Amino acid sequence: MAKKSQARRHQHHLKQPETRNKRAKRKNRAQRYDQPGADIVELNAHTSPAEASRSHRPSIKPLQPRNPSQKRFITAIRNHCLTFGTGPAGAGKSYCAVALAAEYLEAGKIDRIILARPAVEAGEQLGYLPGAVDDKFSVYIDAFRDILNERLGRGAVDYCVRHDRIVAAPLAYMRGKTFNEKTFVILEEAQNTSFTQMKMFLTRIGEDCKVVINGDIKQSDIRSKNGLADAVERVAGLPNVYIHEFDYEDIVRSGLVRQLIDRYEFA
Repeated sequence: MAKKSQARRHQHHLKQPETRNKRAKRKNRAQRYDQPGADIVELNAHTSPAEASRSHRPSIKPLQPRNPSQKRFITAIRNHCLTFGTGPAGAGKSYCAVALAAEYLEAGKIDRIILARPAVEAGEQLGYLPGAVDDKFSVYIDAFRDILNERLGRGAVDYCVRHDRIVAAPLAYMRGKTFNEKTFVILEEAQNTSFTQMKMFLTRIGEDCKVVINGDIKQSDIRSKNGLADAVERVAGLPNVYIHEFDYEDIVRSGLVRQLIDRYEFA
């Protein structure tokens, strides 16, 4: 019996290193994520957003404007603290702004992307949707996620979201915050802001940050004069502020969209 017990203890002792190795492998796997088409890369608390982006970025071409108007818009964002993009749906306002923010994050020029929009859509508000605030607002940022996934890779985007490097929130949650240095802020659907909301948002702007405000002044879902139209009138001529207006000829989504908007706007 003594020999059998000693043998069992010896066998148990021999198995321990293997068990520890398996446990270590499981832990390592938990710290990894796999992006289709990219190598599996170790990530830890010290990994920067730029490193995560480069590690998992799909092989895509650099951001290229699709027409002269988009080129002027992108150049304006690069060269100004505050840029307004106004004009019809399908002109590429959101894509240019979010893709450029992704480019800045990947290059390490910024540390954080903040995505905001008013929680008003075709007359409905967040209270009509089920779930907590994050769940409710997630439906408002799907378009942002699609662009970011395309430009950075889904794995890198998930990493940056978990570590608050990419933050999305309703406009109301911007109160009391300051957009600090190395932050890229994008406000979408700004035509659905009130005067008070737009004033609150604009007064969040800190030093050395990028802010882009997009919207179609003609497509507001609020009854009073919208904050975007008011702001464009007020800030015109201020230094480090650029107002870019897209036209119907700049629509790149599809020829059909352009024709449909023509029917709705000019019929």
